[in-house]
Amino acid sequence: MPTQDDVLGYFNTLSNWGRWGEDDELGTLNHITDDVRLAAARAVRHGRSLSCAWEVAVPEEMERSTTTCPCAADMPGAENMPVPGFRNDRRWGFSNERLGIMFHGNTITHVDSPCHIFWDGTMYNGRSYSLVDTQTGSAWAAVTAAANGIITRGVLLDIAKVREVPWLEPGDGVFPEDLEEAERRQGVRVRSGDAVLLRTGGGRVRHKGGAAGGFTQAGWHASCLPWLYERQVALIGADTPQDVQPSGYDDVLMPVHAVSLVAMGLWLLDNCDLEACATTAAELGQWDFHLAVAPVRFAGTSGSPVNPIATF
Repeated sequence: MPTQDDVLGYFNTLSNWGRWGEDDELGTLNHITDDVRLAAARAVRHGRSLSCAWEVAVPEEMERSTTTCPCAADMPGAENMPVPGFRNDRRWGFSNERLGIMFHGNTITHVDSPCHIFWDGTMYNGRSYSLVDTQTGSAWAAVTAAANGIITRGVLLDIAKVREVPWLEPGDGVFPEDLEEAERRQGVRVRSGDAVLLRTGGGRVRHKGGAAGGFTQAGWHASCLPWLYERQVALIGADTPQDVQPSGYDDVLMPVHAVSLVAMGLWLLDNCDLEACATTAAELGQWDFHLAVAPVRFAGTSGSPVNPIATF
């Protein structure tokens, strides 16, 4: 079990600063080479695709206008539209929405880019947090660095299945020995450029009782960080917001977020729904698949809502 000093030391020992050049904003996505993407395509053996995201719904206690607001329906008064063609076409109508979403947190499936977290006022590759402006967003390592998408081989490690429980309890950490036991049982090995998706069973809990509140959850323990670094993992995801909480470290509230994003440049995929993925993997006896994650190109943002698609 690493001590707090060990975890703080990860900011140096697991650092990828300068590894791909001083101007690199992709971080561990550099592990996804053309050969890795070709290998991901070869993981498609059944042609079955499924979503690993939660549907974005409006909570019942919120007014609809806080997230989506229909702006028009059936175009009444089209004759007043400035475009001439609209004035005569009364068979034509449309619906339209205005969206506003706070996607970071423990509900919406989203990707975190490296500019999401600072440590001692610094972002990935040594850039200052001052490059993030409240008006224009981040000028460094924003989600638009992944504008071409994250296309790689995904590997699902079903830790709840390994431990023979329906789900891990809040506060249960996942350790390197769990990862390797999952590899052994599932007959798969994580390799360079892979995306590793961690099933704790949190999705099953949420399907039964709704989104969990509070700040206690199962997830990656900080001791997994050297393992992820050595395996050259490009992206990690989980059916929780990644870090086990409590983390076990008084001075590092979310060590997986902090070390991954700031030191390693390791992108994160939070709040996945991995239940259908796990069921399909078990049915097919196949725990690797083609994974496609396409962030919306929001300029200067620290992440994006996403719909990760696994194709077996």
